Amino acid sequence: MDTRTSPARLRLEPLRAAMSANGIDAVLLPSSDPHLSEYLPAHWQGRRWFSGFTGSMATLVVLAERAALFADSRYWVQADSELTGSGIELVKIPTGASSAHVDWLVAHLATGQTVATDGAVLGLAAALQLRDALGAAGLHLKTDADPLADAWAERPALPAAKVYEHRAPHAPLARRAKLAQVRAAMAERGASHHLISTLDDLAWLLNLRGADVNYNPVFLAHALLSMSGVLLFVGAGKVDASLAETLAADGVALRPYDDARAALAALPAGSRLLIDPRRVTLGLREAVPQAVKVVEAINPSTLAKSRKSASEAAFIREAMAHDGAAMCAFYAWFEQALGREPITELTIDERLSAERAKQPGYVSLSFPVIAGFNANGAMPHYRATQASHAVISHASGVAADGLLLIDSGAQYLGGTTDITRVWPIGTPTAEMKRDYTLVLKGTIALSRARFPRGTPSPMLDAIARAPLWAQSLDYGHGTGHGVGYFLNVHEGPQSISKVVATPEMAMEPGMVTSIEPGLYRPGRHGVRIENLVMNVAAPDDEFGEFLQFETLTLCPIDTRCIERSLLDATEARWLDTYHATVRERLSPLVSGAARAWLEERTQALMPRG
Repeated sequence: MDTRTSPARLRLEPLRAAMSANGIDAVLLPSSDPHLSEYLPAHWQGRRWFSGFTGSMATLVVLAERAALFADSRYWVQADSELTGSGIELVKIPTGASSAHVDWLVAHLATGQTVATDGAVLGLAAALQLRDALGAAGLHLKTDADPLADAWAERPALPAAKVYEHRAPHAPLARRAKLAQVRAAMAERGASHHLISTLDDLAWLLNLRGADVNYNPVFLAHALLSMSGVLLFVGAGKVDASLAETLAADGVALRPYDDARAALAALPAGSRLLIDPRRVTLGLREAVPQAVKVVEAINPSTLAKSRKSASEAAFIREAMAHDGAAMCAFYAWFEQALGREPITELTIDERLSAERAKQPGYVSLSFPVIAGFNANGAMPHYRATQASHAVISHASGVAADGLLLIDSGAQYLGGTTDITRVWPIGTPTAEMKRDYTLVLKGTIALSRARFPRGTPSPMLDAIARAPLWAQSLDYGHGTGHGVGYFLNVHEGPQSISKVVATPEMAMEPGMVTSIEPGLYRPGRHGVRIENLVMNVAAPDDEFGEFLQFETLTLCPIDTRCIERSLLDATEARWLDTYHATVRERLSPLVSGAARAWLEERTQALMPRG
């Protein structure tokens, strides 16, 4: 492609013109919004618009004569393809938390030059790190204006979806009770006020849901809590009169979305404001008067919502069963149609999503379906498009032998699902079967783990990697992320990954987390096997309270890809026990071809008796 006419190059021209007019030497565009969300409303997808890279995580830096995109290993193959012809170089970083873009700025700018970024979307912790590094290099940081304001004529408006109530029985704990819980935590910290900007925290605390962010049932808002009331800063018309009255009865008053900074600025001298430095932006922090004492600690709601109650756990199990029934119906169709009907990666997205939509309590998908055949499966965040997708099956046979990776999930009123399975198409190679089995061994090893309550979640990461490490193999993403309750499919504070552990990452009862080791061979195939699990009590002794995992996800794990010589008897028994549970739980929910498929795919590996 001629870089002079590529969409990214043409879109960067007005940005560079605005930079020149305002004396700016570099613009930093993170994948972020004022709520530090993972999935962004289109209004804040400037990094995607100006780079052409469609992955969910990356940082774009634009200078007058060059530009660079910083992405971790989940996106390298995708970014290589999407940046072709853009003139933007890909800088490969080890993890999404890397600060390589800061070092790059320091290396490519001269003393006295200016870097601009929007403080309203820049996380406080990241902003402080950036300010310190640039200051030490003699560079200036400008954060008081949106550098995209004059350069993005086609910028979408803010979303206007209605806010609605998450009601009992699926919301077992009332709004007032949750507010009392958070206020008790505020009192322990000596705080008179508390700012919440993260959307899943707000949705959980107020038992409200929305549709402002694709796949996550949340809405754009900030909240300022006091010991007697709540100011909810939300867009005009998003909350109807009836719901506003209900909220007012619980002490929640509505204010315009853009008034959050002014409300912070108006806090009386002597107030003590609790904020989470990892979950608030620089722009909001700078609005707080110096006469207000700032107390920094994790949002109490983040910890509270991560620990699902017994009532919530029961609804989650129900949602998992319905999700499993949908997958049985889909996979029964898929295996019958394979080699007899045209099937592409897009077909899988359409058919699987349609089966989920038939289930009771279904609201939406929890993220875009990832269906990757062979080489496409080697890209962890791959998404098929009309312009680029793989064909899996023709009416006269399969398109090619190999592996099909399907990562999908849904939002139900009683829970959020996320599951990855890999299926053989035709005859998999010996390498494919070996890779599949090593990943499965990692999934089983962590699923069987027992650990003391309070263990930092990153400490568990190596358990899943050990079978791969033993063969000098590894994967670039984390092993597990927290999952919300009819909320974000990715939530904290726990993370089973290589990150540095912090105290709030302690594993506690009721936490729901994914287990998803993987192995990716670029240009050939990818393997990932993912279940969701919940921390439950394990038998304890004189050494204290222990936890173990209850596997929540209900769907067969294909046994045709297993290299049996690599799977020991204990692992095979775990898989047989899991499949017996899947068959027992799902059989009442399926019939006909789906029931037959379930019976076939849950046959035992080990002889009975």
